[in-house]
Amino acid sequence: MGPNGEQVGIVRIDDALRLAQEADLDLVEVAPQARPPVCKLMDYGKFKYESAQKAREARRNQQLTVIKEQKLRPKIDPHDYETKKGHVSRFLSHGNKVKVTIMFRGREQSRPELGYRLLQRLADDVAELGFVETAPKQDGRNMVMVLAPHKKARPKSAAKAESE
Repeated sequence: MGPNGEQVGIVRIDDALRLAQEADLDLVEVAPQARPPVCKLMDYGKFKYESAQKAREARRNQQLTVIKEQKLRPKIDPHDYETKKGHVSRFLSHGNKVKVTIMFRGREQSRPELGYRLLQRLADDVAELGFVETAPKQDGRNMVMVLAPHKKARPKSAAKAESE
């Protein structure tokens, strides 16, 4: 490819290097895995700078997801339930996912519906902050459910500025 993005076609390496030297540019291999390899006449320093900018932009737009865990028991006291529900609400409002685990002991293992009902109740109580990402499922002695926060809406000031 030429310096302005035009197609030059298949050229021998010697000719391509001569063209690059005449135009005071570098011959940069853009797609080495292609057959034949694709090269472009360009300023290599500018190419490196632009690719670094793209990588930096991609890293800035990347979102780090944090998973918090909250453990419960099937026969939890009402006050303890409210406390745990408050923790889950706080995690979701901060934008974190929450893994809720119910731990069964002894004879409680024969009554998984108690844990399922508790998880459903918790999901309903925090429905305005998050949704069930992974439905409750039994995993050995534990029952696990994952809650994820709702997507945050843009601030009203940004939406208002765009409409004007």
